Amino acid sequence: MESSENKVQKQLVANLLKIMRDRNITQAALAEYMGTSPSQLSKILNGGLNLTLAHISNLATNLSLREIDIFTYPEKYVSQKAAEDEPIEAILQIRLTKDKKDQVLKLVFGCLLYTSDAADDTPC
Repeated sequence: MESSENKVQKQLVANLLKIMRDRNITQAALAEYMGTSPSQLSKILNGGLNLTLAHISNLATNLSLREIDIFTYPEKYVSQKAAEDEPIEAILQIRLTKDKKDQVLKLVFGCLLYTSDAADDTPC
């Protein structure tokens, strides 16, 4: 059975290859971005050596990415909390007759805040 560490290494190598392809980066340039030699990178890509956090950090810095984005490439990581904190804008358009419009506006905005007729003092 394959270890989880080995699976992560394989996924990272696959992501490195995608990055090279998507950004048209040579193996020599990728090695430089990672702070290693082309021969060491070749061993990493062939599974002979493991990536280090320093390699990933150097690469992320040089490509203007976050380290987590190397792990999730080509997707960008977005924390669940950040997604939940974003306000949601919703626009609703409804066609109503005048009497229904008044009822809906009174329901939404409250009786005292909305009256279409100033003489209408009837409670909701």
